[in-house]
Amino acid sequence: MMTLPLANRIALVTGASRGIGYATARALARAGAHVVAVARTQGGLEELDDEIRKETGNGATLVPLSMADTDGIARLGAALHERHGRLDILVGNAAVPGPSSPLGHIDLKAWNDVLTVNLTANVQLIRCMEPLLKASDAGRAVFLTSGAAHKAQAYLGPYAVTKAAVETLARVWAHETERTPLRVNLFSPGPIRTRMRATVFPGEDPMTLETPEQVAEFIVPMCLPSWTETGKLYEYKSRALKSFQPPA
Repeated sequence: MMTLPLANRIALVTGASRGIGYATARALARAGAHVVAVARTQGGLEELDDEIRKETGNGATLVPLSMADTDGIARLGAALHERHGRLDILVGNAAVPGPSSPLGHIDLKAWNDVLTVNLTANVQLIRCMEPLLKASDAGRAVFLTSGAAHKAQAYLGPYAVTKAAVETLARVWAHETERTPLRVNLFSPGPIRTRMRATVFPGEDPMTLETPEQVAEFIVPMCLPSWTETGKLYEYKSRALKSFQPPA
C-alpha cells in the first residue's frame, strides 16, 4: 500500500468552510494530512468534515473561530501545542473583500475590519504558530494573495492594500526563517469561482472561471516536505504553477 505524501502531517487551514479554503482542506486530507479547519461558519465546517470522512475515512478538527478574534488564535496555538506539540502546514487563506468604494468614502471601521481579518490575523498566526512550525521537521506555510495587490484597481482599496501587505509579511518571515527547515511562500489563484468573487464582480459569469478544486491541487505540493523554495510568489494560470516576480 502506497504511503500518502502528507501522512501523519498536521495542517491548519483558515477560511476552510467554503471556496479555496474548503477545497484545500479536502485536498490536504486526501494527501494524508490531519486537517485543523478554521472558519466562522459551524455549518460549513461540519459539511467539510462530512466530505473529508467520505473521502478518507478520517475526520478533521473543527475550529469555529473568526480571524478577527486574535485572542482566539492564541488559544488555538496553545491547544495545538498541547495536543500535537507541532504544526507541519499552515495555509493562511481567510480574507474578506471589504467595501467596493472610493478610498475617500470608506468608513474607518470598515477599513479596520478588513485590516484585522486580512492582515493582523496573519501576523497573529505567525506569532502563535511559528514555534509549532519550527517544531516540525519540515514546516510549510502558504499564504493566499491576489493579483489585486499589484493592479491597484480602483474601488478595491482595502482588499488590494491588505493583500500587498500580506505579500511583504510573508517575504519578511521567509527571510527571517530561511536558515531553518520552515519554508514560507505565497500563492495567487487568480479569478476563481468563489462566493467572494461573485460578491465583488456580480456581473461576471462564474462558469467562465476555474474552480477552487482545480487550484487547491496546486497548493498541496507547496505543503510537502520535499518543497524547498521559500520567499516566493506562485500564481496559478492555465492549470500551471509558475513563480511570479511582482513589479518593483
